[in-house]
Amino acid sequence: MTRPHALPSAVVAGLVGALTVLSGGNATAADPQVAPGGNFDLSVWQLQEPVGSPGSPTTIPSSRLQGANGYQDSYFYTDTRDGAMTFWAPEKGVTTPNSKYARSELREMNRNGSAADWSLSGSHRLDATLRVVSVTSNVCVGQIHLGSGGSSTKPLVELYYRAGGDIVLGTEDSPAGGQTLHPVGHVSVGKTWSYTIAVSGGRTIDLTVNGSTTHYAIPSSFFPYKQYFKAGSYNQSSSDSTTKGARVAFYGLTVSHG
Repeated sequence: MTRPHALPSAVVAGLVGALTVLSGGNATAADPQVAPGGNFDLSVWQLQEPVGSPGSPTTIPSSRLQGANGYQDSYFYTDTRDGAMTFWAPEKGVTTPNSKYARSELREMNRNGSAADWSLSGSHRLDATLRVVSVTSNVCVGQIHLGSGGSSTKPLVELYYRAGGDIVLGTEDSPAGGQTLHPVGHVSVGKTWSYTIAVSGGRTIDLTVNGSTTHYAIPSSFFPYKQYFKAGSYNQSSSDSTTKGARVAFYGLTVSHG
């Protein structure tokens, strides 16, 4: 398995000192010697990887991700230096039919194994602590994606991290397409940061980046659709390179619904 180059000891110490993973409501130090499923509650996620057949990327079900001996490979693994759940998406890889970009990304599921597909009503929240280890151009690290209710395959929102350190939220204008970009922060490559993407009252997206919250109205054209969360490394650039891409390390990842 290919690993990124070793970090300076001072950087590693800082990361480990800040490292907590929420699982089942309890904060525990991550174990760098186990698979991601040993540190994170992956019972509510399935994994899509940038390999497989053209137009049909490989999907790893939740049942294979869970536990200390759960699934990991060169695209999804525990960093043995700091315990981070790490996603690698090269610029060249298998993509879905509706995208030209490869991804190593989790898709929200229900605990019974069915695909998550929740109504905008109520409260829904995705919390993450992460750092972008490397990125050639732009990477999406969190989404609310449209589920059932119509024919659109668009995301409602996408949270991007750009190579220069800018964090940008993309809100979809309508299920037919069109995205409005909102600058929401700046963090240097390799630095740890946090975000919360939440829906409140069925009408508003609440985004928090490093403690600063902004609010965005949900267009009424999205109301018929149900939704689900995604998180990981959804690379936003493509080429013939399998060595360039986006590597994203997560130190915390939880979802909640109320």
